[in-house]
Amino acid sequence: MEASCPDCRAHFQYQLIHNGFNDSSYAYCGKCGATALCSHRKWPEGLPPSDYGPLLPEQVECLRPCSCGGYFHTHAMPRCPACGNALDPLQATSWIEAVAPGTASGLRWQASWLGLYALAVESKVLNDPWARDSGESAPAD
Repeated sequence: MEASCPDCRAHFQYQLIHNGFNDSSYAYCGKCGATALCSHRKWPEGLPPSDYGPLLPEQVECLRPCSCGGYFHTHAMPRCPACGNALDPLQATSWIEAVAPGTASGLRWQASWLGLYALAVESKVLNDPWARDSGESAPAD
């Protein structure tokens, strides 16, 4: 699906990920906004499980750094790939609901980056970037 940044008007592709259907949890990179998507089927042994939504701080600490050199955080948000500004979840509601099939039947998007749905911008997704065995970890939130 396509959206445009409210700050710079650049167009970008995005994917809305339902973590319950996907059996996953997520976090965003604080530098580039990439999405760390962590499958519950590949969860590290000994790490407390997560609900289908954002990772908890102690789980984010077990992720390796993002490919951009940034770190995943519980408070980070998806970002525009052109200008780098954080995307506002309330402003994103208009373009997400405009193409969401459930909107016609009255369903509404969560209007938050901290719910069941994650957003992947321009396919910037790192699947299962666990660093638990490598000794690498993100700085604490």
